Amino acid sequence: MVMAVLKVATMMGSGGGWAGDDRGGAGGVKATVVRYIPIYHLQQQRLISHDFLVHNQTIFCAMKTSLGSLLKILPPVDFCCVYGSSLHPNNNDKSSMEDYILGVSNPQQWHSENLKMNRDHYSSWMVPFGGAKLITKVADQIGVGVHFNPFVSWNNKMYKYGVVHMDDLVHDMLSWERFYLSGRLQKPVRIIVDNMEIENVNLVNLRAASSAALLLLPSTFTERELYAKICSLSYMGDLRMLFAEDKNKVKKIVEGQFELFRNMYKPLVEEYATKQLLRLSSSGDNQMNISQDCSLSATSSIVSSLPESVRSQMGMGLAETEAGQTRNKITIGSREQAATCMQKVLRRRVMISSARQAVAGFITVGAVHGFRYLGKKMTKAWKSSA
Repeated sequence: MVMAVLKVATMMGSGGGWAGDDRGGAGGVKATVVRYIPIYHLQQQRLISHDFLVHNQTIFCAMKTSLGSLLKILPPVDFCCVYGSSLHPNNNDKSSMEDYILGVSNPQQWHSENLKMNRDHYSSWMVPFGGAKLITKVADQIGVGVHFNPFVSWNNKMYKYGVVHMDDLVHDMLSWERFYLSGRLQKPVRIIVDNMEIENVNLVNLRAASSAALLLLPSTFTERELYAKICSLSYMGDLRMLFAEDKNKVKKIVEGQFELFRNMYKPLVEEYATKQLLRLSSSGDNQMNISQDCSLSATSSIVSSLPESVRSQMGMGLAETEAGQTRNKITIGSREQAATCMQKVLRRRVMISSARQAVAGFITVGAVHGFRYLGKKMTKAWKSSA
């Protein structure tokens, strides 16, 4: 049986955190329960379908290639994926960095081991002033739980890798609380290591992303416009988009990785079509033209697929029955209202997370690497607006 590690936590007192995690807030006593939730439970809850699961497992397995060579010089990880321009089929720029997300069960221990193996990957000032403990503390308390090492040179290539606690990775995929790595995983990635079935858990994230995009799209749109809207979700409110990102970034990502987007989302689109929420027709350029049901009942169905924390901030959380049990009952005033509320929620989360991660990045990588990275981003932004 395929299993996925999900954290189901009950908090007591004013503390926060996840089971097995000592990073909760001070002043409260935590009581948490950890469960192993099988993937078939997600299927029973209609969060993912069996066909969608099998299709994506086949696609992702076929996508694995020689990417991931950096792992040879790093401590073991529980999860690893490669993302960014290195997945572009026509990317011949050998100077571009290969980007990694690494999930580990104990970041402080992992960084401690990596410092022994690859001390030069880290900012020189952090090592003597606190080492692995300081690195994880900055990531958790200033950033959004991820520590990045950019400009790592190995085997005649440049790399950037971000290290995150597995608990934080799963939590963000399911809750969109920070909407940082969850947004990254809504775009094509190439999974290299997956010891915790994160690939399967991410299918819940993909469903939520497609629902959010549909809520923001008009009654008729193209397949390409759907993927562009999904891609843009995690950039809404991103401070880097104001001055340090390519203005055409979303368009370039979708055009360069269109088939990868299709492999990820077409099963969901077809599933929505079987539920009469979407109507599909082919166009001359080998794309789908899509029309959607914009009624309040259809909108309620779409909103119900969003993470509970998002629905709650939208004022569309769970309703309580007379028996005292909760059930999914979404009351929608209008589709426009729901779309506007959701957009505000996501924009604020992205803005806060991008600001926090930017500050943490400058602290951890140091001024030289920080300005070097910012300079590369700003150069792309200027070229795109020229």
